[in-house]
Amino acid sequence: MVAHLRATLFQGPEFSGETSDNLDVIARAAEDASSVGADILVTPEMSVTGYDIGDLVRTRAEPADGPIFDAVAALARRTGVAIVYGYPELSFQTHENAPGVYNAVQVVGADGSSLARYRKTHLFGDLDRGHFLPGAELVVQFEMNGVTCGLLTCYDVEFPEAVRAHSDSGTQWLIVPTGLMVPFDIVATHVVPARAYESQLFVAYVNRCGRETDLQYCGLSCAIGPDGAELGRAGRSQESITVDIDTAALAQSRSVNTHLADRRSDLYSADGRGSS
Repeated sequence: MVAHLRATLFQGPEFSGETSDNLDVIARAAEDASSVGADILVTPEMSVTGYDIGDLVRTRAEPADGPIFDAVAALARRTGVAIVYGYPELSFQTHENAPGVYNAVQVVGADGSSLARYRKTHLFGDLDRGHFLPGAELVVQFEMNGVTCGLLTCYDVEFPEAVRAHSDSGTQWLIVPTGLMVPFDIVATHVVPARAYESQLFVAYVNRCGRETDLQYCGLSCAIGPDGAELGRAGRSQESITVDIDTAALAQSRSVNTHLADRRSDLYSADGRGSS
């Protein structure tokens, strides 16, 4: 069955401020997305609160159903556009039964309901490890317009195993909110297209831009098809791009590229030495 959805990828806010300011910028992006008929708006990693904000991470952290969720849900209902947003999630359900913070992404449907929530599993350097706990669930999915959508965050996509796990679990469109900084442009320009091609799925890689504290984000947000081709590519500054995700194109690509079907799983093992 052929399924289709239209997605707007928002590379911003360029200048992170107070949470309320960031929400205002995202609101304008959602209104623009609605005007071009988008079903869903995807924003970057920690888009609502800022990412490289030091101890403000804990100050701005809140539960998944907190005031940030309420604000985004109201925006989604008003614009009729589903919204993917990043925020620090405060949770008391940790293995130590103490308050913990996760680098989280939540998807809110056009009706204001929560469709999915993902906690970043691969933490990057002191920036992540100094503030966040690692998520424990790798494959988180939701359905939209008949398309099976999956979530990863930034550094996660740099691990081929993570993307392949999504492909094996039926993800057709992988959404990756991101905070990629200079000098790692190669991830946006080369790694992400390779992931889409080798695992045969659509990938939306939605990066931050501008400068935040010590980080210069490189932008270059993109949507990549399963054939490795760019469906859309942003520049270095704040902007939105809108693309169409069509599962007919996915079926066509998989009929030509048979990597998934041709794997020799009988030879693969965790230690890399294959079967005896």
